[in-house]
Amino acid sequence: MPSIMQALYNSVSGLFSFSQTLNTISNNVSNMNTPGFRGSDSFMENVLDDNGSRVAGTGLDLSEGQIEQTSTSTDVAIDGKGFFILQDPQGTTYYTRSGQFEFNDKGQLVDSVNQYLVLGYATNGSYGPIDISSLEKLPAQATSSISMAGNVDPTSPSDTVNNVTVYDAQGNSHVLTVTLTSNTSVTPGSWLVSVTDAGGTSLGSGEIRFATDGTLQPGYTSVTANASWGPTPQALAFSFGTAGGLSGTTTFSGTASTLAAQVKDGHGVVGLSSESFDTTGTLQLAYADGETKAGPQLALATFQDESSLQMIQGNLYLQPQTQIAQVGRPSSTVFGKIDGSSLEMSNVDLTQELADMIVIQRGYQASSRVMTVSSDMLQQLYDSTRGG
Repeated sequence: MPSIMQALYNSVSGLFSFSQTLNTISNNVSNMNTPGFRGSDSFMENVLDDNGSRVAGTGLDLSEGQIEQTSTSTDVAIDGKGFFILQDPQGTTYYTRSGQFEFNDKGQLVDSVNQYLVLGYATNGSYGPIDISSLEKLPAQATSSISMAGNVDPTSPSDTVNNVTVYDAQGNSHVLTVTLTSNTSVTPGSWLVSVTDAGGTSLGSGEIRFATDGTLQPGYTSVTANASWGPTPQALAFSFGTAGGLSGTTTFSGTASTLAAQVKDGHGVVGLSSESFDTTGTLQLAYADGETKAGPQLALATFQDESSLQMIQGNLYLQPQTQIAQVGRPSSTVFGKIDGSSLEMSNVDLTQELADMIVIQRGYQASSRVMTVSSDMLQQLYDSTRGG
């Protein structure tokens, strides 16, 4: 009688154990498309004195999932060790392998599912939420340097370069005209230079001179203009090249005039056109004028025992109470590198999960059969007792 009852209890414990293990597998399968999800395994153990089985616990599968490219520039994946660090509005810190990030309307980088702040390093090295609100626009910059290059026809009485666009300190654009007038009848190789604005107002004048070999003479290679577009005068330096050089302005006979101007600096207020993360997790910002800047950098965290992380959602983890996170920069020390426009997918192996499911199903069936047989034997015992 005691043996039959124990067999019944053992079979029931097997049913509970297999059902709990099936729950772990079902959670793995349901999250097989969750980015950054790490599957779990259930571990069963024998109860003391052969009193059945029970689930001793679960453990994280720490293997990395496959990294797949996406069309979103703010998606990132970790190739190697580490977790992204998130913070909710109450200040609670979470860790995840899912890099589905986006910028909110405040210029802060957040995860696209929960809108939690992504933590990292600002351009000054301080640690905290990644924020590009101050980098979304480049402030206006006044033009100070214009480079003139090309050939001036020595037989022509003048040469004009139109539509030279420059900027003042407020970001306003101004169109200038540079005119060269031959003065060779007075001084061999001499050309008088004048700079005027769109209204014809003179902003400056000067002289350049060419040697007999068609290159510039020393001391006559630049002209400075001064504009009054703000509270202080704005100096504009027009450089025609270096003396004796061929890369700037020349005057060769038999060659048509090709003189042109290239504005070297200055711009209006420029907006951000795109952003992307490099392998170090540094945000590379590209602006509408072609300028690029390095922005904040992602932070990563590692733990001595990652298997003890507490899972609270499909891809979010809490720090174990017994461990302290080691925080650092991607591509340094133990931390992995960042793959931009990519996501790490779940590490769940569906084939393995289905195979485990079959084993659990057979075990559950066998435990159920043992319970049925034990019940039948008990029933026979009771029936024989009543018959006596």
